[in-house]
Amino acid sequence: MEFITANYLLNTKTAKELYAYASKMPIIDYHCHLSPQEIYEDKQFKNITELWLGGDHYKWRLMRSAGIDEEYITGKASDIDKFKAWAKTLSFAIGSPLFEWSHLELKKYFNYDGLLNEKTYKEVWKLCNEKLKDLSARKLIKNSNVKVVCTTDDPIDDLKYHKLMANEKMGFKVYPAFRPDKVINIEKENWNEYISKLENISKTKIESYDDLIKALRKRLNYFEKVGCKVADHGLAYVPYMEYQKDDIDRLFKKALKGISLNENEIEKYKTSLLYDLSKEYNKRNWVSQLHYGVKRDNSTYLFKKKGVDVGGDSIGDSASIDKLANFLNLLDKDNKLPKTIIYSLNPNDNTAIDTVMASFQRGPTISKLQHGSAWWFNDNYDGMKDQLKSLATQGYLAGFVGMLTDSRSFISYARHEYFRRVLCDFLGEIVEKGRYPKDEEKLKKIVEDISYNNTKKYFEF
Repeated sequence: MEFITANYLLNTKTAKELYAYASKMPIIDYHCHLSPQEIYEDKQFKNITELWLGGDHYKWRLMRSAGIDEEYITGKASDIDKFKAWAKTLSFAIGSPLFEWSHLELKKYFNYDGLLNEKTYKEVWKLCNEKLKDLSARKLIKNSNVKVVCTTDDPIDDLKYHKLMANEKMGFKVYPAFRPDKVINIEKENWNEYISKLENISKTKIESYDDLIKALRKRLNYFEKVGCKVADHGLAYVPYMEYQKDDIDRLFKKALKGISLNENEIEKYKTSLLYDLSKEYNKRNWVSQLHYGVKRDNSTYLFKKKGVDVGGDSIGDSASIDKLANFLNLLDKDNKLPKTIIYSLNPNDNTAIDTVMASFQRGPTISKLQHGSAWWFNDNYDGMKDQLKSLATQGYLAGFVGMLTDSRSFISYARHEYFRRVLCDFLGEIVEKGRYPKDEEKLKKIVEDISYNNTKKYFEF
């Protein structure tokens, strides 16, 4: 039984016509969690379990919900037994995006048209493992028509593998993205230890807040020399609290001594540092990404057993739209607001984000502020459509920079196909309901721009 057909998700004649354009466009993956080392070393995977289940907390969560014992998820069970457990879970996962993504990946990378379940898992296991003998990290990226990959990198990273790949002819480029979460999270118990590491790598003695900015500026310069054009922040919420510069230096020195800060002091520090970093991004013409709305490590039991990024996170409710608007205004009134992509994990924020962004749009950049693609728990058919609808209603959909993988998997590029099908279906529905003329030239441009051209122009890779 063939599940992923040529017209999968394309429910109108116009959608099918538009997808013919979208499907040919290359990919710029401007935010992911792929390993630069694995790309450099051109990692080969021993089997489909390592590739699919090795670090995919999306799948782990679903398996736990299906009653699968942890031994077959992250435990010591054999790889084929883990794969069998996943196949059984998937076969009943009606309505889950994982059902669709998994079969899309099987078709795209392994040319398998059937259904994966407890009856077919052996043939799929054998087929995939045979094909994996001739596939590797670089081949999977290149075969996906990817032109640029931006990994996620800590300011103290030496970027060794990025530098080694810089002049290699791989068919695509790999650039770092600056992710300074550990220096921003002053409330974390290992923050002082991190500051010491930043001192060492930047060769800057950090005894004041100005010293911190000096050290970070050195790291920004270092990242820039390796081709970085993107910063990324993982936040519970976008901070905003009025502060005086002297206050920040005082509380920074207090934290250096190991003295705990109160909530107001923490927020003032985070506001100040995010502001100063954003000014640096603007000066360099970088893109700043703000990911927020996550509540992490909900289960103490799971955290103690398995650690972070294992499926224990959820949507949070602590993000304030008022603070987002006030923070953007803090930068905008000084004309220091960089190109910024805003993602909230809470889908209820969609319309609010689009209305806030519209207050700060300014040429000549098309859609200088971007509503990031449906993210994490919203990275599915309904979530994508809701984000597209909100952006089209309150913003400028034609200027959207489109999809990213936000993934640790080398075959997650199938999600770009999924997104493009959803996009074409969304646009096709608008056209066939008579809400936009069937102007082939303009529709073709909109689809090709959202799929690739807008991203290339916005990031200036």
